[in-house]
Amino acid sequence: MERRRLGKSSIVVSDICMGTMTFGSQTDEAEAIRILDACFDAGIDFYDTAEGYPVPPDAKWVGRTEEIVGRWLKTKPRDAIILATKVSGPSHVWFRSPLRSGMTSLDRRNIITAVEASLTKLGTDYIDLYQTHWPDHDLPYDETMEVLDELVRAGKVRVLGCSNETSWGLMKSIAASERLGTARYHTIQNNFSLNNRRFEDELAQACRKEGVSLIPYSPIGGGVLSGKYNDGARPEGARFTRYLDMEGRHSAMGRRFVNEKSLASTGRFAAIAQKAGISPVTMAVAWSKQHDFVASTIVGVSTYSQLADILAAGDVVLEKDTLKAIDKVSKEIMYPMG
Repeated sequence: MERRRLGKSSIVVSDICMGTMTFGSQTDEAEAIRILDACFDAGIDFYDTAEGYPVPPDAKWVGRTEEIVGRWLKTKPRDAIILATKVSGPSHVWFRSPLRSGMTSLDRRNIITAVEASLTKLGTDYIDLYQTHWPDHDLPYDETMEVLDELVRAGKVRVLGCSNETSWGLMKSIAASERLGTARYHTIQNNFSLNNRRFEDELAQACRKEGVSLIPYSPIGGGVLSGKYNDGARPEGARFTRYLDMEGRHSAMGRRFVNEKSLASTGRFAAIAQKAGISPVTMAVAWSKQHDFVASTIVGVSTYSQLADILAAGDVVLEKDTLKAIDKVSKEIMYPMG
């Protein structure tokens, strides 16, 4: 594993991060612990969770993921783990948060309530990277950044990040931090993959110029880039198999990831990976890591058996011909996820 700095912060992490959003729903605790132990043994020291996990969001299990991660954390030296979690933003996105009756604005009360609950569930007295899960664009960034700054000064949080943020929101937050003299965002956690390269349009340049690191999630396109949904397949228990069978926004999200264009590009990427002598999953993770604005790529699995191809990407550097072939597909099948 290479190690890279998170933005301009003091924290340096492995260039692969293990995400945990299925732990407690698709993945039971025993399997989750097995996965986490294997990642630790492979040299991964960066782990990402959230107060709203596991997915899909549901009041019957919300918070279970942090509890599982917390119990695992007790088996490891605390300072050997870089732990990231998130406070839920407002419920005006594709799902309604089951936390706090869906009232999850990024104001003082909600942030303080969230961080105290996360510290308890994780069984730790500090969080290395604390992130806003969804932006609250109707609330002035001053309030959000001031209360987050208080958490840093109190030693409950080391550094700050945002997630699912826009170019406008990232720049507004940085401007507010500079004007107020508060701690600022060092990372942004957004969707970025071979099937979703929109981050490169504007946000990549903002990150380069402002010293903010992307820690991309869904580098395998939510599992789509593995090829498991191609040829009309709907694997039993898979996330988008479930989402496509649901109604409303979950179904719409399923169609965003699994559609004619995304499956067509996935097929072509698979052929490129085969020519390079690696699996499509390994290629997708390695491609994500080979961007100058990326610090650590967040991967996720629901079973231990899915880990091997992901961990194999730790030592892979894609050749120029492979990168050119990938870019050709991206130009010919533009924005598969819309």
